[in-house]
Amino acid sequence: MRTTGNVTHGIGAWRARARRAGGDTVVGVAIAAGALAALGLFLTTTYFVILFVIGIGAVALPVVTKGVRWLCNANRRAAGRSGVQVDVPYLPEPQEFEKDIVGWMRRCKWILTDPATWRDLLWLLLNTGVGMIGLLPAAVLYYALEGLAVALGLWKPILDATGHGRWYCFVTVDSWPTALLAVVPAIGVFLAWLWVSPLILKTHAYFTRFLLGPTERTLLASRVRHLAETRTTALDTQAAELRRIERDLHDGAQARLVGLGITLGAVERQLDRKPEEARRLLLEARQSSVLALRELRDLVRGIHPPVLAERGLADALRALGIASPLQVEVTADIPGLPPAPVESAVYFSVSELLTNALKHSGADHVEVAVWHESDVLHASVSDDGRGGADAGQGTGLTGIRRRLATFDGTLDISSPAGGPTVTKMEIPCVLSSPKTSSS
Repeated sequence: MRTTGNVTHGIGAWRARARRAGGDTVVGVAIAAGALAALGLFLTTTYFVILFVIGIGAVALPVVTKGVRWLCNANRRAAGRSGVQVDVPYLPEPQEFEKDIVGWMRRCKWILTDPATWRDLLWLLLNTGVGMIGLLPAAVLYYALEGLAVALGLWKPILDATGHGRWYCFVTVDSWPTALLAVVPAIGVFLAWLWVSPLILKTHAYFTRFLLGPTERTLLASRVRHLAETRTTALDTQAAELRRIERDLHDGAQARLVGLGITLGAVERQLDRKPEEARRLLLEARQSSVLALRELRDLVRGIHPPVLAERGLADALRALGIASPLQVEVTADIPGLPPAPVESAVYFSVSELLTNALKHSGADHVEVAVWHESDVLHASVSDDGRGGADAGQGTGLTGIRRRLATFDGTLDISSPAGGPTVTKMEIPCVLSSPKTSSS
């Protein structure tokens, strides 16, 4: 049984490697085609930059730049497919441009003052040659298939037509024995294709990141923009939270306490004349006080759940799982105590994801995992629902992303149609002293 399982696993691994190599071959051909287009874009863009410098060309430059950036972004995505992340370094576009010559001039100024524009041009020029390495996987695959075709009998019509055999690698194939011998290098070339194709694309990906990735200055500017945006978001969220608390207090506990005071006044008036009525009013006052206390507890729990302060994040998530109608399995490996705001952000994010799974996914089982590694707090929520979750279609996931962005956190969602939905969260943080948590 174990041998059969190992064979099945081995076949699956070979299939996965072949699919990856096939995909890399297709992407490599696309990269090579883009390299051919790069020269034309470089010459066209340079031409219109020169025209702009001498006073004309403002109309065409933004249009050509869109094509340049589209090609560069396509190669950034190809690099990401090879595991080399290349962030987009362009300066943010101003919100509005006038729809006249002044607006077009401002647009051109925004393009030409962006250092990434000039790095794009340099990449276009160099990629005209470097990008052609994308053809290597296709060439290697072609050579391997050619050798197999020759070994399987293609050598015979070649021999009949030319009078001499077909040379392949170090073998001249002119008979069936030499044809069988040619199978060996053909298989070797095919194996080389499986392993070399990803390496070739990764080499091009590093070249792309070197020229098209953000510089230190761009990263610093992006960081400043990110901090400004998250600060604004945090202030807006805090203001909205204060308004919610004020509204809940005014419409809930405060109204009940006012009603309680009125009821007690009526009790005071009825106590001597109508004891039974006073007793009934006291019962109402007692029920009203219980409801007011419950609403205050719910309000406090919405601000910062007591279980977080008392038991820590792990047990708070387990409490969420127990309270959920779904079957929730929680695993936690947190060898210390995260900062309280980070705990709160993860807690409410997981709570929102469990609510989404209950309302929208049709899931029965949810797995929640949280762990800390390399000064990053990771959390994962996966369900067996129908999938199709989209952060752009609702405010819940967008709210989670904004909540995490306050702490430089990220949210990644994988939710293909048919499921499963896997949501991963990462928040940079340093743990303090270890906290004891029940298992």
